[in-house]
Amino acid sequence: MSFNPQFARLGEVLLHEGYVTEDKLKEALIKQTNFGLKIGDTLIKLGYLTEKQLLAALHQQLGYDIVRENELMDLDLKVVALIPEPYALENRCIALREEGDGVVVALADPENLTVLDSLKKLIGKNIKPELIGDTVLHDTIEKYYKSIRTTSQVEDAVGGFDFVAVDEEENEISISAASSDADAPVVKLLNLIINEAIKANTTDIHIEPLTKNTRVRYRIDGALREVMTPPIGMHAGLISLVKVMSKLNIAERRLPQDGHIALKTSVKSVDVRVSITPTVLGEKVVMRLLDKGDFGFKLGTLGFEEEDMVIFDRIIRRPYGIIIVSGPTGSGKSTSLHAALKEIQDPETNIITVEDPVEYRLEGITQIETKEQIGLTFGSALRSVLRQDPDIVLIGEIRDEETADIAIKFSLTGHLVFSTLHANDAPSTVTRLIDIGIKPYLVGSSLSLVMAQRLVRKICPYCIADYKPTEQEIIDAGLTEQDVKEAQFKMGQGCVHCDNTGFSGRTGIFELLTVDKEIRQLIYDGGNQDLIRASALKSGMRTLHDAAVSKMKRGLTTIREVIKMTIVE
Repeated sequence: MSFNPQFARLGEVLLHEGYVTEDKLKEALIKQTNFGLKIGDTLIKLGYLTEKQLLAALHQQLGYDIVRENELMDLDLKVVALIPEPYALENRCIALREEGDGVVVALADPENLTVLDSLKKLIGKNIKPELIGDTVLHDTIEKYYKSIRTTSQVEDAVGGFDFVAVDEEENEISISAASSDADAPVVKLLNLIINEAIKANTTDIHIEPLTKNTRVRYRIDGALREVMTPPIGMHAGLISLVKVMSKLNIAERRLPQDGHIALKTSVKSVDVRVSITPTVLGEKVVMRLLDKGDFGFKLGTLGFEEEDMVIFDRIIRRPYGIIIVSGPTGSGKSTSLHAALKEIQDPETNIITVEDPVEYRLEGITQIETKEQIGLTFGSALRSVLRQDPDIVLIGEIRDEETADIAIKFSLTGHLVFSTLHANDAPSTVTRLIDIGIKPYLVGSSLSLVMAQRLVRKICPYCIADYKPTEQEIIDAGLTEQDVKEAQFKMGQGCVHCDNTGFSGRTGIFELLTVDKEIRQLIYDGGNQDLIRASALKSGMRTLHDAAVSKMKRGLTTIREVIKMTIVE
């Protein structure tokens, strides 16, 4: 007699398909009562079965379809909301779509007939079950009900907003932005924007006026994502409230303004750097969120290649000299330098930093934040630092000849100096110092290491898949035939874990230029950028492009990230 899974117990189906052995099944049956779980969940807990295998067995036994994960990328919030969030969590289910006279519902426990009956009564329509794994279900519930909560909160704020006439010329509404009423719609909306940004590990919040609404975007993992679009009628109130909180001039709408807000939320404390600039449609706000908590990065987690890590670790332990990290805004320069300080910190060493602003708090290190409005500039702060008996000094940024000159003097008097500079790569950083006004012989005698860096997005581990690049992509990425042979081309397909982006987190790529005798002589001779690059490459320097390709070969990032973040020489 042939085996019919529809008339068999789940354990029998699992045995028949070879997913588990008889011994493992017997062990699970014994432990099932202690765990308080069903047999399938017990086997998963013991590590004897995967969720995918359980779903396949349930599909054979019950005849239900398995949910396609790509369908979970764009569910209708109105359909999802048919099932209240507490019910969905308790009964491990989520509404997917309306279909004919019923609703398709994904279930992690499809054998629970009581749930199917109660769902029919709750929704008022026939229920068409589909199978879903617990892990995917949990992430899907978290994603969509969070969106529902956010939408509801925005609607709640907007619903209580008293719209009044707008002065077309001034683009401002009559609202008391300084209101202390925590229930005021604009206050509730701004709280929502900031709190959700903190939860999402956002680095920057953009609030900008469009023709018909206000666009709110978060920068997450280096990319901007639109998160909500409140009505344009609330825009002026939002801007005014931000100005009040950051102690800026509410009446000034023609000129850019900068300020900051110190916030303490239930999640963590943050320092918010505020930039307001006028546009043709009204004022735009960009808020940078700086974590005031303990610095958690270590050198080994930043993405260094093994050889580069050895070089960097050796040079940061030198007793004197200048180490400069270069790159654009948001490339992780401050993170690298603070990780370096944390690595070499000890009770015998006096480390002082001068920053604008202090982005990371480091226990046991003296950190000074400049305040130009009261005369505490980089120059004045650094001059006072010299009288504090430092061993190591971090200068937040070399901005002009004055700060560069002070950094040089520090290094020549036996101090180790760390700083940052805006430049495209390591060789151009050297010429940038000379362009600022520093004499070549001073640059050559004080500079120990220049490190250029960028951040590339990492492929989401949950939806990573093989990828075949086009010929044009291979050309644009500057890949050799050998590179193509060695590469594991991967791409994230997009899933609930990565909000359908295909990426999760970022890692650094680095270009380390060690100032040896030959490069030092080239600097003395005027610092020709091309000659410095050629000499560094001959000595084994790995370029930013090389570092990005290396990570692409190992399947950590995509060929498109290589093209986007590096330039082929």
